[in-house]
Amino acid sequence: MIIKRRLLDYSFQLHLPFLAQNRVFLNFFFSISHINLPASFSPTNHLHDIETQIRSLCEKPNSRFLDAVVLFDKVVDSGLIPSGLTCNFIVKALVKSQEYELALKVYNRMTLFQNLPGFLSLSAIIECFVDARKPKFAVAVVGLILKRGYSVNMYLANTILKGLCQNNEVVKAMEFFRQLNRNYVPIDTLSFNTLMNGLCKAKKLEEALSLRVEMEALNCCPSLVTYTILIHGLCKEGRVDEGMVLLKEMRMKGLDVNIVAYGALINGFCRKGDVDRGKELLIEILGRGISPNVVIYTSIIHGLCNMGKWKEATAMLNSMTDRGIHPDVVAYTALIDGLCKDGRATKAMELLHLMLEKGEEPNIITYNVLIHGLCKEELVVDAFKILGMMLEKGKRPDVITYNALVKGLCKNGKVDEAMILFHSMLNEKKYVKPDVVTYNVLIQGLCKEGRVDEAAGIHHTMVENRNYGDILTYSLLIGAYLNAENVEKAMGLWKQVLELRFVPNSFTYGVMINGFCKLSLVNIAKGIFSQLRTHGFSPTLFDYNTLMAALCKEGSLEQARRLFQEMRNANCEPDVVSFNIIIDETLKAGDSQSAKELLIQMLHRGLTPDGLTFCILINRFLKRGQLEEAKSVFESMVACGFTPDTLVYDSLLKGFCSNGKTKEIIDLLHQMAAKDVVLDSEITYTILTCLCDISEDLNIMELLPSFSQETSEGSGISCNELLMKLHESLPELQLNAS
Repeated sequence: MIIKRRLLDYSFQLHLPFLAQNRVFLNFFFSISHINLPASFSPTNHLHDIETQIRSLCEKPNSRFLDAVVLFDKVVDSGLIPSGLTCNFIVKALVKSQEYELALKVYNRMTLFQNLPGFLSLSAIIECFVDARKPKFAVAVVGLILKRGYSVNMYLANTILKGLCQNNEVVKAMEFFRQLNRNYVPIDTLSFNTLMNGLCKAKKLEEALSLRVEMEALNCCPSLVTYTILIHGLCKEGRVDEGMVLLKEMRMKGLDVNIVAYGALINGFCRKGDVDRGKELLIEILGRGISPNVVIYTSIIHGLCNMGKWKEATAMLNSMTDRGIHPDVVAYTALIDGLCKDGRATKAMELLHLMLEKGEEPNIITYNVLIHGLCKEELVVDAFKILGMMLEKGKRPDVITYNALVKGLCKNGKVDEAMILFHSMLNEKKYVKPDVVTYNVLIQGLCKEGRVDEAAGIHHTMVENRNYGDILTYSLLIGAYLNAENVEKAMGLWKQVLELRFVPNSFTYGVMINGFCKLSLVNIAKGIFSQLRTHGFSPTLFDYNTLMAALCKEGSLEQARRLFQEMRNANCEPDVVSFNIIIDETLKAGDSQSAKELLIQMLHRGLTPDGLTFCILINRFLKRGQLEEAKSVFESMVACGFTPDTLVYDSLLKGFCSNGKTKEIIDLLHQMAAKDVVLDSEITYTILTCLCDISEDLNIMELLPSFSQETSEGSGISCNELLMKLHESLPELQLNAS
């Protein structure tokens, strides 16, 4: 009874789920001690009968391996030692049926009672260790095989090589391969292919190519599989042309190129953006009577989508369908992704519905790609419709889904809705753990709206959950605090960055340069700018422009000019903003000649002046009393299609008024009325002053046009409304507001 209990405990440990579901086996287990055993059972006299019974339990088709092992254990526990033949038979049978755990159990018991395993048992144990992803133990068993005087055959060698490569231990596989070679163990094409495949997967392509040379030196001919492995490896690293060389070599040797090799080459060309060559290979495949598979079509579709050729991609999808090849979820997802990248998310939605009509079920990646595309185009309502579709079909959104939606809401200024969605992620029923991207998107959205304290609260929640974020998290918060003029908290966060050993990047330095420049702490900004370069980063165009503008604002024109020149020497091409900053400060300093030279340089670089360029020139010319020059620039500005702002109109009116240019004032008011300019309080006062200074000899009613009765929205008023009100309050001005 004690033996029965011990066996029962062991059996429960091995296969508890099996026993729990099969009460029939429990009855068998309790009767196992009576299997073919007489009442006067003598273990020593009947060992042969027991071994026969064990063998019969292992025989197919009605194998009962667990019963065999239980009986084996009972015999060993009773002090008997089964024969080596029986032990080897059990191990071999168990391995053959992939009962690796039981095989190792029997092998361990064999070694305990010094029943030395034979070659077949040792070979079987090697398979066990390889299957258990413990190939190092399999190599150790090779030592036992050699110690027992047996030889290692090619099958065992290849099994171990395969196990090491599958376990990402390709270096050890190479060492084992060399040992085999040194010990004159025969190596075949399969050995080389196994190792080359492992090397390619480990991104050791050069070693794989060298192995092929070694292979030929040993008169071991590369096979179709050899070439396919190497072509796939070359294409994966973008070396498609070298893959084509191997393809030609295959043809010269009379090897039939298979669909796998063609697929690797087509995928390689498409990934490089050379879809035309991929399509040429597809034509070659069709010409040879080989049927392309869905993978090949998907590669071409994806390549066309990446190039923005969504019409050709759609045509390829139709061609694929016409040939009876059913597009899979990968093909549809590639096309949906391409449409979204091309800014055609609405079209991508139509394709999703077509996909469903064809009976192809979208996966989580398909939905995520489409949701991301819709949010990118600010079609957040449609994105939530797709989310609803996901939920209806039983697909559970993941963190990527939520990140796209949160980002879409924040981009649309709906940060409160984004916060609600964030909290719904944490709901127990549909809990999705936020990642650092989720937190950063929320922090950025809150900071953009000036809600820095709430953003800091999100960060505090992160830290409580032992998620300290990344350098972007801290960069966003530091920039926000500097914009809020809270230098103390910004520097506190900077201290945390250093304590956490985060590495500041170009963005981190950029937000600090921008923040300190806005605070007019230009010396600190200059120091950070120097640190940026010291740490190996190149300042961005925005960094240069920000610092130049701050230097100009504090009157350090020469330093700004040096920075402008340094910027050009550092291969950071100045943009219109850069030139505007320097031109404005140069004119302010009274250096018209240098300003003109800068304007000429700007044009020679192919940069077109923007509205701000014209505004700068007009305002600076007017302040220097150069009214004709300002008027000429204004006319050029209008001719170029730019709309002057109220500041330009205000400056021109003041200039005309101070020079007694009544006609110019009237003409300008005509233009303003035609453009329905909405006026602020400052320009309203300027217009009143100009009209009051006009000579009483002039009939303003004849000079000014008829003004409409329309009213403008908002706090400002239109030029028409102003003149109407002037007529009501000052009828002596003779204005006609009809």
